[in-house]
Amino acid sequence: MARKTRKYSKKASAKVGRAMKKRKAGTLKSGRSGRKVKSRKQAIAIGLSEARAAGQKVPKKRTGRRAKAKKAKRKS
Repeated sequence: MARKTRKYSKKASAKVGRAMKKRKAGTLKSGRSGRKVKSRKQAIAIGLSEARAAGQKVPKKRTGRRAKAKKAKRKS
């Protein structure tokens, strides 16, 4: 049986974990506005964004029709 490959690298997971800890402590801030991040989803997005910037293995962001369709499906 073939082993399943990781979607995200271990370093990327560490970046997300660090962002989550900062959010819990109340010290995680969003980029341009500098507001405190309260949302769990936003903390994950920040961690993945930092991982992408550092060149770690992270899937590309969903863009275009597929992302919009998924978002619409989630709302209903």
